[in-house]
Amino acid sequence: MSDRRIPREGALRVRLLAGVALIACLPALPTLAQDANAPAPTPAPVATPEPGADGLTPGSLYVNAEAASREGDIVTASGTPEDRVFAWTRDHSIRAEAVTYDLKSGVATASGHAEVVAPDGSVLHAGRVELDGDFKAGVATDLAMRLANGASLMAATAVRRSENVSELNRVIFTPCPICDVNGPKQPSISIEADKAVQDQDLRAILYRDVVFRIGGVPVFYLPAFAHPDPSVDRASGFLIPRVDWDEGRGGSVEIPYLLVVSPSEDWLFSPQINTKVAPLLNLQWRRRFDNGTIVARGGYTYGRSFGDFDLDGDGDTESNVRFGDRTSRSYLLAHGKFDPEGPWRFGFTAERVSDKTLFDRYDVSSPYQDNGLYYGDRRRLISQVYAERQSERSYVSIAAFSIQSLRLDPRYSATDFRDPDGFKVFERENTLPLVAPIVDARWEPEGPVFGGRLRLRGSAVALTRDAYVGFPTLRPELIPNGPTDGLPGVDSRRITGQVDWRRTIITPSGIRWEPFVDGRMDVYSVDDLPPMLAQKSDVLTRGRASVGVDVSYPLYRRLSASSDLILEPMAQLSASTDADLDPRIPNEDSQTLELDETSLFRMDRFPGQDLMEGGLRFTAGARATLHWDDVRSASLFIGRSMRADDQREFLTPVPDDPAKLYDPSGVASRTTDWVVQATFSPSDRIRGWFHATVDGNAEVRRAETTVDGRWGRRNLASLSYIIDRSNPVSGPLNRNYEFVQLSGQQFIHGNWGVAVNGIADLERDVVTRSEVGLLFDDDCFRFELGWRRDNTTVRPTGPSEGVYIRLNLATFGGSGYDRNDMR
Repeated sequence: MSDRRIPREGALRVRLLAGVALIACLPALPTLAQDANAPAPTPAPVATPEPGADGLTPGSLYVNAEAASREGDIVTASGTPEDRVFAWTRDHSIRAEAVTYDLKSGVATASGHAEVVAPDGSVLHAGRVELDGDFKAGVATDLAMRLANGASLMAATAVRRSENVSELNRVIFTPCPICDVNGPKQPSISIEADKAVQDQDLRAILYRDVVFRIGGVPVFYLPAFAHPDPSVDRASGFLIPRVDWDEGRGGSVEIPYLLVVSPSEDWLFSPQINTKVAPLLNLQWRRRFDNGTIVARGGYTYGRSFGDFDLDGDGDTESNVRFGDRTSRSYLLAHGKFDPEGPWRFGFTAERVSDKTLFDRYDVSSPYQDNGLYYGDRRRLISQVYAERQSERSYVSIAAFSIQSLRLDPRYSATDFRDPDGFKVFERENTLPLVAPIVDARWEPEGPVFGGRLRLRGSAVALTRDAYVGFPTLRPELIPNGPTDGLPGVDSRRITGQVDWRRTIITPSGIRWEPFVDGRMDVYSVDDLPPMLAQKSDVLTRGRASVGVDVSYPLYRRLSASSDLILEPMAQLSASTDADLDPRIPNEDSQTLELDETSLFRMDRFPGQDLMEGGLRFTAGARATLHWDDVRSASLFIGRSMRADDQREFLTPVPDDPAKLYDPSGVASRTTDWVVQATFSPSDRIRGWFHATVDGNAEVRRAETTVDGRWGRRNLASLSYIIDRSNPVSGPLNRNYEFVQLSGQQFIHGNWGVAVNGIADLERDVVTRSEVGLLFDDDCFRFELGWRRDNTTVRPTGPSEGVYIRLNLATFGGSGYDRNDMR
């Protein structure tokens, strides 16, 4: 063998990068089908007559070359640099100037611009490569691989030392794209090493004498380094740290370490180290079973409280002081879901925190998630167990849950939610109910009944409350005069049965008629009623029967070859027995109502069962939808409902003047609010949504709109506006609001840009949340450095501001680790 000089490192690096860039920019490989004038292939004999998906029988070889021959089990083919050999076997393709293949052992050799494409899409390029019977490189020179996930691996030489270990010399690895529309480019991040070992047992790549480069500039050196093989979905190792600075915690860094125990289990250790306060130790455990998954996440610290506090009692709060005794503080956020064979599935959530301010003080990520059958709204944690059974025509769910509230007490809103000692005051948890059980069931018989669809529904719930709650749970006329401290909470149990029949009839002219019949019966048992009623408990029954018809008449008109218009007027006429809204029935599940296009035509427009409507009712609306140019569209809906009588039971006391009543739902009067709803998408880069309820005086009661836009390749923005003007009386307890929210990113030069996020409270004339940062994003890694401020009134610790750093790297992981994903 003649001596081969080892090239200088700089020259080698340039050659390898140029080679792999050429690889990344190559066009797609030609398909297996060949020109009719191409030379005939030389197939090998096969033992199995059944062809595979590619038309070849197992063990066969397809060859297309200028010259091909066979001697015994050895097939030899040759071509030219312009017209290389093409070979196909065992779902692999080979292109090279010369190819030999042993039909018996499966060993292949390719030389001269060799290219091997594996079934997973990974591509290997080399000056010369020898492939063993498993079609893995035994020896290769001038190796360059484009992996299935887009990463690239290059080496001067590669040798397969054993069945599971390959050694590479003079290595460059990059997870970044190395070509764009202009051709080859310098990768943003690359790893260079004197030697690397790819260990399939460890499913990792181990490096020696490593130099990290950003944009080609060396920035860091390590004597050794390792990362998972790009084919690995999850592997043990450090994830991208989370770094920021906060006035209360000071400098803060969270260093997550993922320990993969098995393909179905891992642990995430993520300690948060702070310069001003005690560290917070975070831990997460995930386990996937044959029919389900459990995710348990928790944190612990031992220290004093910190935040805004009236330290000297003068009524003014000082920022970021430490107060209270050192004690243990912790949280638990866990959930499990199981779906065994059969119609049943079940699950649970366990969510609790020792300090109501811990999530805010330590900036715990995503503490409020929807993981169970029921979920708490913002700043409420829910612990539950549930089971569901679903078949083709039936559904039943059984659950029980309790709630922990982290909300501030609205009774103290006039004093910034603080008591006379300067502490934030929270919603009392003993006023929240224990719900056990809550049952919901539906069943439909097979086949039509009287030509229509019949559905039977049933539900039941029991609520137990320790402390007294007034409005909106109790009607205003039941609220006792004078102090209510020490009064027990009203306990209630309800059983509901409902039958719903509906039939669809379409006339030859296109009019759609849907007659319906609805019957409902409720039984309530209530305990611990207010003492003014002189009756501690009672059993109440009520029922309602309804008949009606829905009518719609869709009209379609073709405006041009690429546009059309659909007009759909619709109406509903229903007659029901009067709703029996006994004031002794607590309102637990129907305290809010949002009228929209869907709920306007429902028989029961309230979300729960405790409130219901009756009497004679007529509802009308119309929807217009315009489509043009395949990607542009717009729609508008306007509707309103009218009834024979007012429903004054839906009126509620004004918080700042309980002697006055108002209608936050918009359905208490004979005529409901107008519902206006629209969607629009003038291009494939802009879309929007609008919804509003407008009262009879043409004044907006509630409105919300959002517009999303994209321009260029990566520039985007979203603008939202929401307003509530339902409360007519101003005062410290007035809950009207008006917000504007903006988020977006704009690239200024190349991969550099700015990112902004913000929420402005127009009612209080303050920016409640804001972020502005410098952004770098080149599809390989994303880096953000910016300033944030949180000034929301619900934040118990007061305003907070600080620096944030966010980093996400392709292949190596990022700060956006998905806590619920187990592939």
